[in-house]
Amino acid sequence: MIEILKKQFTENMPPEEKLNRLREFLQIVALKILYDGGFLNKLAFVGGTALRVLYDIKRFSEDLDFSLIQKKDYDFLELNAKLMRGFKLYGLSLESRPQNEEKNNVHSAFLKFSGLLRSVGLSALENQKLSIKLEIDTNPPKGGNITTTLINKTYIINITHFDLPSAFATKLHACFYRKFTKGRDIYDFIWYIGRKIRPNYTLLNNAIKQTEGSNARLNEKNFKEFLLKNIEKIDFNQARRDVERFLEDKSELKLFDKKLIINSIESIYSH
Repeated sequence: MIEILKKQFTENMPPEEKLNRLREFLQIVALKILYDGGFLNKLAFVGGTALRVLYDIKRFSEDLDFSLIQKKDYDFLELNAKLMRGFKLYGLSLESRPQNEEKNNVHSAFLKFSGLLRSVGLSALENQKLSIKLEIDTNPPKGGNITTTLINKTYIINITHFDLPSAFATKLHACFYRKFTKGRDIYDFIWYIGRKIRPNYTLLNNAIKQTEGSNARLNEKNFKEFLLKNIEKIDFNQARRDVERFLEDKSELKLFDKKLIINSIESIYSH
């Protein structure tokens, strides 16, 4: 497996990109293990990594995020153990301590690979670890529309995920209701509006009600106003700093321009 991982690199590839591509390959392997174990039937793949895997957006991601859609026979400890056994079969040492955060219904674990960075030539330190955060929302807001896509990225995997309007709804909730600015969310938001996607309003309203306790009553008529109001709250300098190391093309940082985004919203969602 180490030689396969090294093949993800080209001779003149910067260390930052090598790290991103290494992590991405491990994310695909994790999806393969979960698919073979029958877990992906119970989970909807969400977030930025899902956009990367399913739609080839031009930014890398650190996490694996899912929404639980089938609670029957779901066991997070079993899922975590399956990942550990699966990576061991691939010859990789994985440390993972699952956390069941019952307070907010999130199950999470950091998948930590010891010695891997040194083995592929990205670190001189034996104990430096590469981490991928796994997170499963066991009580997602209602109203998401589920679909499946067959992907072929080294392995052929059938991925269960939200359709784009539903995925956009969850991304809008992350962009505007997270307690801090995350540039990766803003990049994804720009990607969605570039494709002129309109959100699943039912899911978006349910998500806001779940976390904020208020009924936003968003619809086609007031959506543009909602976007323009919330864009004013974004710290675009912080967003650029956060996202830069994940971009394939650094020139895309120029898209993080408030005036450009406002003009795009005015044009795309004018009616």
